[in-house]
Amino acid sequence: MKPKRIILIRHGESEGNVNRHAYETIPDYKLNLTENGINQAFACGADLRKITGNESCFFYVSPLWRTRQTFQEIIKSFDPVSIISREEPRIREQEWGHLKNIDECKRIDAERDHYGTFYYRIPDGESAADVYDRVSDFFGTLHRDFEKPDFPENCIIVTHGMTLRLFLMKWFHWTVEEFERLKNPKNCSIIIIENIGNGKYTMLSQLETHSPQNH
Repeated sequence: MKPKRIILIRHGESEGNVNRHAYETIPDYKLNLTENGINQAFACGADLRKITGNESCFFYVSPLWRTRQTFQEIIKSFDPVSIISREEPRIREQEWGHLKNIDECKRIDAERDHYGTFYYRIPDGESAADVYDRVSDFFGTLHRDFEKPDFPENCIIVTHGMTLRLFLMKWFHWTVEEFERLKNPKNCSIIIIENIGNGKYTMLSQLETHSPQNH
């Protein structure tokens, strides 16, 4: 059964979001939410509950620590018995490679912006195109799950900024240029894709765009 809604959520504010020096000593997957990020995630759960009410929900959650922590805060607003969830590694964030100092991170940012966000492959890491490929593979699982007669009314994906944009690119068949024009959503933003019938979906949320001179 195709869900009534597909809801995408970026994780709450993490240590790496507020202090890029964290990437010098902490592997990306181990970055935790800040206290503000925990509060954001809890508030996100309350907002999500208002959207879904008592409808059934299936959560797909990236295995990185900040997304798992976000999920744990979100479900505090739900009846635990009604929660169905699955850890899904294919919706993890773009791989940044190994530990990098702040100067190296800034150099990669500048080089990627000049080369092109979608195609630039981070040293020892991934390009956005690589992430697009694994998100595309995840779509196969998603559609098989949707074919199950008892699939819940809401499909909720707790993921990361870049991965979220690439999911939307794949779902709505955006071009590379359309993808690169959009910014990542803010931490704990709720992006809603709603079923409008005949197997078609529309996005109720809007992402901010970069200024023309940057892209």
